[in-house]
Amino acid sequence: MDIPRRLDICTGFALCAALLAAPAAAAAAEDTALLKDLTAVIALLGLPCGQVVSATPVKGDDHVATCQDGKRYRVYIDSKGRVVAQKLKP
Repeated sequence: MDIPRRLDICTGFALCAALLAAPAAAAAAEDTALLKDLTAVIALLGLPCGQVVSATPVKGDDHVATCQDGKRYRVYIDSKGRVVAQKLKP
């Protein structure tokens, strides 16, 4: 295989890797924002949590948030359009 052909292949691999990494970086930023938002919602509702360390989507705007202290809350929007945080059993 000649040198220019190898460079084309290497460039193609690098481009594919960059394209695949970009959505992952965007998703990580969205995840961080979601964790911060869930932390704020739980705190504003006066529930003990500290910081949300993970969130599992249930559907749409419905998530199970896990706090640093191990507490878990289902955070969702009810039929009246209000944000609700419901404590889940461990």
